[in-house]
Amino acid sequence: MNFDYEPGRYFKTDDNGNLLAEVTFQEFADGAAYAINHTFVRDDQRGQGIASHLVAAVVAKAKAEDKKILPLCSYARAQFDKSPDYQAIEFKN
Repeated sequence: MNFDYEPGRYFKTDDNGNLLAEVTFQEFADGAAYAINHTFVRDDQRGQGIASHLVAAVVAKAKAEDKKILPLCSYARAQFDKSPDYQAIEFKN
């Protein structure tokens, strides 16, 4: 699934520019990790795996940049808890 990107955000809009889904994240001050702080999927878009694809997009970015991830939002936390691959890049403080 393809998403639009802005610094700190992957997202998808409909043809009218209305937000369908997004994940937001912030880079730590030292540049070593990202903190995923919010995942959103509009009600009529839920159940299609969009949120998991959004988290995967941030994970792919972090891996490409050799960074860790701190999953702060509850959805991202749940994804990290059930994925050994994600746990390997989790930021532990």
